[in-house]
Amino acid sequence: QLVESGGGLVQAGGSLRLSCAASGLTFSTTKMGWFRQAPGKEREFVAAITWSGGTTYNTNSVKGRFTIARDNAKNTVSLQMNSLKPEDTALYFCAAGTGRIRPIPEYDYWGQGTLVTVSS
Repeated sequence: QLVESGGGLVQAGGSLRLSCAASGLTFSTTKMGWFRQAPGKEREFVAAITWSGGTTYNTNSVKGRFTIARDNAKNTVSLQMNSLKPEDTALYFCAAGTGRIRPIPEYDYWGQGTLVTVSS
């Protein structure tokens, strides 16, 4: 089970920190990812981190603004989002899997999502 938290309403230029708590899976051996889905759009990859936390990946539109991190002792993964833009508005999902980094089908477990709204 994956449970996200930390979403909310923020003005453009502001920051939010999303968290995801995992249970019922071998957290320390799975890659973790964040995806988002804006209204009327398909779900898209945002960021991911390998099981060890040694390598992170970001989609181009969030590079330099978003940072993914994990704490294997606490079974949590976070997404620090800075310099938020209105186009970052979306439902953000936490996901876990063991395959490739970016494709959605490579993730086996999904949270319910947390809504991020960035006002201009």
